[in-house]
Amino acid sequence: MAWTPFTRRHHDRSGMRYASDLTDREWSMIEPVMPPQPQRGRRRKTSLRDVMDAIFYLLQSGCQRALLPHDFPPKSTVHYYFKRFCRDGTWRRIHDALYRRTRQLEGREDQPSFAIIDSQSVKTGPDAHRDIGYDAGKKIKGRKRHILVDTLGMLPKAEVHSAGIQDRDGAALVFDKLASRFPFIRKSAAPLGGASLACRAMDGGYQGPKVQAASPRPIEIVKRNQVGFEVLPKRWIVERTLAWLGINRRLAKDFERFSTTSLAFIQTAMIKLMTRRFARYPLS
Repeated sequence: MAWTPFTRRHHDRSGMRYASDLTDREWSMIEPVMPPQPQRGRRRKTSLRDVMDAIFYLLQSGCQRALLPHDFPPKSTVHYYFKRFCRDGTWRRIHDALYRRTRQLEGREDQPSFAIIDSQSVKTGPDAHRDIGYDAGKKIKGRKRHILVDTLGMLPKAEVHSAGIQDRDGAALVFDKLASRFPFIRKSAAPLGGASLACRAMDGGYQGPKVQAASPRPIEIVKRNQVGFEVLPKRWIVERTLAWLGINRRLAKDFERFSTTSLAFIQTAMIKLMTRRFARYPLS
């Protein structure tokens, strides 16, 4: 949808406390999926909206929890709810609900029929433990983000693992149980070819029989036909999604201790992206 004075007014965040804060409309999309008040014991006094604002602030600014401004809940409270949402599946429920709503607003079916897979190797911070390896092709020691996106660039599934795991093995992790969650995917695509010979060798792993066997649907390799820049069909979609993730400074590098935390921040980044998209549509 094209930008209009109406959509710009709903997307304007200049009058908010922080640019990462949720608007009332965005919060109304997330609130129904948040955990309700406990039926036993003390009632929750912490505002979950303030917790979400604090998590989005961490994600967008890339700061440490100890550097959160004092008008947010205490850092221990923010950390508790972030980990709790990881354990009880709240992040996944919010993501899936917004994912279906985003596809509906774009005039698509709830379930995607085409998906594109790609990976991104990132360096890890000094506190990272486990799932750390060396990507010999890109000469990066850290972790690898394997993402599967639809034609809108949204993220049906992602995995974070050691950078030492080759693409064909990482793709098998992404394709695991994919058909049960998204049964209407008819075809998948994977890139072949990069800016260097090393990248081409890495992406060529998607051609192997192991990937074909792991994929629940036929996989198409998007090949590079010439030297230099060329806009290739389908390939730019997944590259754009990786760029969207990189807008958040917390994801510019993998600062997390565990890979599960990195995956949760990827889900959080997509939740923030999808809620922002709602500002482009008139209120119904």
